[in-house]
Amino acid sequence: MSFHNYADIIIDISHENLDKTYQYAIPDELSSLALIGAPVVVPFGLGNRTINGYIVGLSNEPKISVDKIKPISSVIEGAPVIESHLIYLAYWIKETFGGTINDALKTVMPVKKAVRIKEQRRIVLIKKIDELRQIYEEQVKKNNRARVRILEALLNQNVLDYDKALQVLNISKPVITWLIDNEIIRIESKQIYRNPIEKQSSTQSRVTLNEEQESIVENILRDYNKGKRHTCLIHGVTGSGKTEVYMDIISEVISSGKQVIVLIPEIALTYQTVNRFYVRFGERISILNSRMSDGERYDQSLRAKNGEIDIMIGPRSALFTPFRNLGLIIVDEEHEGSYKSESTPKYHAVEVALKRAELTDAFVILGSATPSLESYSKCARGDYKLYTLTKRAKEANPPKVWIVDLRDELKQKNRSIFSRKLKELIEEKLNKREQIMLFINRRGFSGFVSCRSCGHVMRCSHCDISLTSHINNKLLCHYCGYEEGMPTICPTCGSKYIAAFGTGTQKVEEIVKREFPHARVLRMDTDTTKNKGGHQRILSAFSNHKADILVGTQMIVKGHDFPLVSLVGIIAADLSLYAGDFRASERTFQLLSQAAGRAGRDAIPGEVVIQTYHPEHYSITTAAEGNYEEFYEQEMLYRRLMQYPPAAHILLLLVTSKEEERADRAVAFMAEAIKDYIKTNKSTLQIIGPAPAGLAKAKDIYRRVIYSKDEDYDQLVRFKNYLEGYFSYSEQFVGCNLQFDFNPMSSY
Repeated sequence: MSFHNYADIIIDISHENLDKTYQYAIPDELSSLALIGAPVVVPFGLGNRTINGYIVGLSNEPKISVDKIKPISSVIEGAPVIESHLIYLAYWIKETFGGTINDALKTVMPVKKAVRIKEQRRIVLIKKIDELRQIYEEQVKKNNRARVRILEALLNQNVLDYDKALQVLNISKPVITWLIDNEIIRIESKQIYRNPIEKQSSTQSRVTLNEEQESIVENILRDYNKGKRHTCLIHGVTGSGKTEVYMDIISEVISSGKQVIVLIPEIALTYQTVNRFYVRFGERISILNSRMSDGERYDQSLRAKNGEIDIMIGPRSALFTPFRNLGLIIVDEEHEGSYKSESTPKYHAVEVALKRAELTDAFVILGSATPSLESYSKCARGDYKLYTLTKRAKEANPPKVWIVDLRDELKQKNRSIFSRKLKELIEEKLNKREQIMLFINRRGFSGFVSCRSCGHVMRCSHCDISLTSHINNKLLCHYCGYEEGMPTICPTCGSKYIAAFGTGTQKVEEIVKREFPHARVLRMDTDTTKNKGGHQRILSAFSNHKADILVGTQMIVKGHDFPLVSLVGIIAADLSLYAGDFRASERTFQLLSQAAGRAGRDAIPGEVVIQTYHPEHYSITTAAEGNYEEFYEQEMLYRRLMQYPPAAHILLLLVTSKEEERADRAVAFMAEAIKDYIKTNKSTLQIIGPAPAGLAKAKDIYRRVIYSKDEDYDQLVRFKNYLEGYFSYSEQFVGCNLQFDFNPMSSY
């Protein structure tokens, strides 16, 4: 193996001015350790302060004068080494989505830092018993009580747990040293992995696939075994058994010595998904998620790298599991917005999955009951291969759906949050000992606090958004965490008619308990699941029928399978319909379809009540009918008319600054630069803005936006590269930051 003389190193600082590599010399003693991706310690700057970095390139040619190249101080051993293709993937993410190379490298790192390795140590007897008995008798005569205690224990048991021996027998480390020096014992160590998965029983029988499922498995595996690596989209109605299809395909892939990554949209799905995978694949699976400790994350990455697991399950970050022999990436519920990173670089997991698969000759399968318009349009163009599951796996019928016009309810003087139909069905299901899910896509006790006299709205002084009322009589900002007490009079006009408006999960929970006092109620939202294990605790309780009604936000309607749920009530279907986002109709359709899909998944027939002020809207009518194709056609007409994705692409530029004047000046200069770019390059770019962001101020940072549209994605990437260079070298942007977001998933 030939070694290199120089290493290109990226410094571990997220700062645009350091967005480049530095060349260092590799000392001979470090040659074998200096690999692509290795974490290193180097002297940096005039003061030669020690700082961490990563090797991203190796060469034998100096780029500057040899006498100016400093040597690497050390290679950090024991920390995970990023594989070569992940380094390349980081560069691709940086180039494609913006941000610094350091940001991209930190994104693909399996963990941010090495943590203490857990070990299990054993004391192992190496002397013969006769010799040990003789030594024991000698120590008894000398009255060396500590030595006598451990020698006596070794006479009874030739292997002892190290920590327990010291604690129970009250033995000091010098006694252990004496035993080692006299060749009586040796100490054996093995690494103990922190395992985030509780061991499950494996008593469930394997599910037999129906004809549709079997056909998809056979077709995909036929292509896989022939070396074809096209992307597949499995469009299956809710309850059609996509997970069973995944598992049969995974079984074949791992039997060939390959590894598999299964992405799920958010941590709430882990509980049931992991149970099903554990039953099928045992301890060769693991999970990664943001709520695990550094130690747990480190250990799972290490297990993956060492080939001790075959399947990694988790949300977006699991995509970067350091498998050496990756064969398949599955992205379940591929339409979910949580697959888009909210921090720089703002990558989309589906796009990165496709790139990683390309680099590793792996296969990608996307799955959804309500595919994103982007993925479905790629099927229409022939870029993806489409497979469809039209039936529920357990021969269950689709649920019966009732659309209730809340305007009529008001005319009938029903001011309750429950329509008459929903209340009637809740009572019926409770009497039958069946379960109910009530979905509302709002968070908190109730909505904004407003004065009925003058219209004043209580706002966060740091973020320029309305504060939300919570049950503890506090007003809370859900962006920065600022809180204050609930006012008794309006601070603007002094009126006493100031109160909370809107309906949140806590308020729904209270009303349910009041209306149905004998029902056992659970609530699942961001507040009740913020502690580690919160999701699993709530879902496990509901699954075991320790509650009759589950009230929750969108996390309760995605992917869960509860056989006793016969009714889903959607409290306010159109709260998300006019959210100031071009994806609002798509999100509404997806949420309603997913929510409806929770009902009647087994032998018990299901019913769904959709309460809405807009019963005629196509996103609601098509969701009630379960007609994705009709929704797709209507929504694509709108997208083509407005040149929104996937009919065209959007690039968002976000300029931020602590000073409002700097932000305004910077975005104005940026707008002028864009005009010059369009004129010089005869570009077809459409520009919207500059303007204050929807959230114009957050955490005392001023935010300004410019949107650009074009049908050619590569044109937007070139435009992004130009703006990065312009921003880096112009003095007009001092004190400002620039972020890019391609085809943003949320409004700014």
